[in-house]
Amino acid sequence: MDVNYSALQRKVQEYKNIVANTDKFREEWKSSLRDKIVKTLKEITKSVELDGFIEVQSPVVNLESVVLTLGVEKSGLAQRIDSHIKRDFIKQRGSLIYQQLFNGKIIVLINYPFIENYGQPREPKTIAIYRPDELLPDFFLRHLEMFMSEITEWEDYDDDQPAKKIGFHPGA
Repeated sequence: MDVNYSALQRKVQEYKNIVANTDKFREEWKSSLRDKIVKTLKEITKSVELDGFIEVQSPVVNLESVVLTLGVEKSGLAQRIDSHIKRDFIKQRGSLIYQQLFNGKIIVLINYPFIENYGQPREPKTIAIYRPDELLPDFFLRHLEMFMSEITEWEDYDDDQPAKKIGFHPGA
């Protein structure tokens, strides 16, 4: 009985290539990409006078992230404890994150602003997932533009947007 292993051999080779890519991507992050992200974000934020802090967070090996955060501040909201004391609510002003995934690829996320003790934080928005060689210099500017648009929209929230009507619309 002849058994044809060619399909399985292709799958095994594909698996080996993917695993090898993970090691390659992780090495590229450590050797150059992490520093390139930090440098590029610093250059852009300085050029446009965006006040933010850029830091590398590395609580887990090979799951590091570069975070551009706009910091924290008093939200302007406060809980009255009594007539003389109040507790300020803190506002996270939002962040743009470049984080390694388990497979060495880079996910780019927007963390929206939120005010503690005032509703639930909004889920982060995924911009994209890249192999290290796909993360081109022009992308950083686009990511920052998207970030600024999203957090500006969050800050300017209101119900002026036309509501989408559900159902049949005569004359539409």
